Amino acid sequence: MGMKNLVLFLLYLVSSTIFLGTLIAADQTLIQKTCRNTLYYKLCITSLKSDPTSLTADTKGLAAIMAAIGAANATATSSYLSAQVLSGATTNDADLKKLLKQCSEKYAFAAEALRASLRDLAAETYDYAYMHITAAADYANVCRDGFRGLPAVPYPAKLGRREEGLKHICGVVLGIVDLLGW
Repeated sequence: MGMKNLVLFLLYLVSSTIFLGTLIAADQTLIQKTCRNTLYYKLCITSLKSDPTSLTADTKGLAAIMAAIGAANATATSSYLSAQVLSGATTNDADLKKLLKQCSEKYAFAAEALRASLRDLAAETYDYAYMHITAAADYANVCRDGFRGLPAVPYPAKLGRREEGLKHICGVVLGIVDLLGW
């Protein structure tokens, strides 16, 4: 009786391990297939793999994960810019402080637009999700445009990298939303 239970337990353990391995491989395949539809494959793969829930997500869930990553990125940039204004790192340059404050607000709006896209994805209103994601990327453009309006104030290189990062994340989300068949 004890040997029979042990054999059944081992059989169960082996079969569940094989099933779990198949499930994870299938989910890795979905992530790879999904990311191939985006402009930034490596960014997509590394971002999704950084979130353990991506292994059980469907395509809509992958879009939501990337939108949440984008919202976190935009919020971090907004906080960074606010800190730059408050820290005195901008010296006494009133124009630079004004532009950094405006950019902080734009990145906060971008974060809110991406959070709105999460609600849109949940409601399966993909056209609105697309619009909010596009708006989030455009807020970064508005920040850069503010610096173009004052040519004497150089656009900070670190802000340029953050802008590019947010735009690329938004590009990935848009590529995934395209797969949702709306």
